Amino acid sequence: MKSELSILFHKVRELIISARKTACRSVDTIQVLTNYEIGRRIVKHEQQGAKRAGYGEQVLKMLSGRLVVEFGKGFSPTNLKLMRQFYIMNLDRIGQTPSGQLPPPRIGQTPSDQLAQPPKTGFSETTARKLTLSWSHYVFLMGIKDRDERSFYEIESTGQDWSLRELKRQFNSGLFERLALSRGKKGIKKLALKGHVVEKPRDLVKDPYVLEFLGLSEQAVYSESELETAIINKLENFLLELGKGFLFEARQQRFTFDDEHFFVDLVFYNRLLRCHILIDLKIGRLTHQDLGQMQMYVNFFDRRVRLAGENPTIGIILCKMKNRALVELTLPKNANVFASEYKLYLPSKEELKQKLLEWTELEPQQPAHATKKQHARRKTRKNITMKNKKRTEKKNG
Repeated sequence: MKSELSILFHKVRELIISARKTACRSVDTIQVLTNYEIGRRIVKHEQQGAKRAGYGEQVLKMLSGRLVVEFGKGFSPTNLKLMRQFYIMNLDRIGQTPSGQLPPPRIGQTPSDQLAQPPKTGFSETTARKLTLSWSHYVFLMGIKDRDERSFYEIESTGQDWSLRELKRQFNSGLFERLALSRGKKGIKKLALKGHVVEKPRDLVKDPYVLEFLGLSEQAVYSESELETAIINKLENFLLELGKGFLFEARQQRFTFDDEHFFVDLVFYNRLLRCHILIDLKIGRLTHQDLGQMQMYVNFFDRRVRLAGENPTIGIILCKMKNRALVELTLPKNANVFASEYKLYLPSKEELKQKLLEWTELEPQQPAHATKKQHARRKTRKNITMKNKKRTEKKNG
């Protein structure tokens, strides 16, 4: 009886959680698409000629004043400007097709039918799929000036189901720059187009890893054991920092050969690459002995632990300071051993961007083979910008 009740409880619990998530997604989607449409109509109004465009900021203020009275402060002049900006920034991928009226909710055969389907909004399904984050996410993303970087964070927020707090944390930790530093020009473009795709061992590695969530002071004296304990205590945060597909397996895993015991600090499994990930923690400067030791750990796992069908083991040494030349001279070219520095504080994004510029010359933002449709949309955006500029100059003059 108890086991049957337990099964029923878990099924009902999953249904309630699913329903709440679906309801939240529906509200978010409708809000985002409605704001996109408001932005489109504002832009269309501004483009109807010099007379109407000349009203400029006054039109937004008057519109805002009437909307706020009926619908509240969510339609302030600042928010209306954001809606206009949101439409302009997404014009390339969504287009200028006006929406229909938002219809009433669908009635499926069962509540489960409705939970299994995306929310109906009155906008095309293609448009709805392209805008799946909350409005708060998009407001934050609009503040990211670099187009490639903005695209990367939008893809990752969608794919990893990041909360707004997690998105801000990843942005402030310079995730895009840290991943880009280990890739060439094509790799940076791939980050912008597809997000963080894990296909080979190198794709897993970041440099540096940011561990500010551990709460350890940069100046404090701590041991490798204390660093390890701090990571275990904040394991969920550490898994997020490691990236996609990581599962925790063991701490201080022992293996023995020739009557000698060895201990791997942290052992993970990555379900995307289907292999073990060994992590060794070093609080000082990286040495060639550290690299040799990790290579031995990797060799042991490959020969004694790895199962048929699994991929070769990967070793990552997290150290306070590393020497790139030492790593390149000590390890063979195709070694599955990597060394990365860790930081106990959020790095300066300006510093990371400068390192990225030094590492590789970035390609132009727009491809040379853009289609006529893309050119037309760019021209529309340019005209909007020019009209807004003239309006501002007229107002200031």
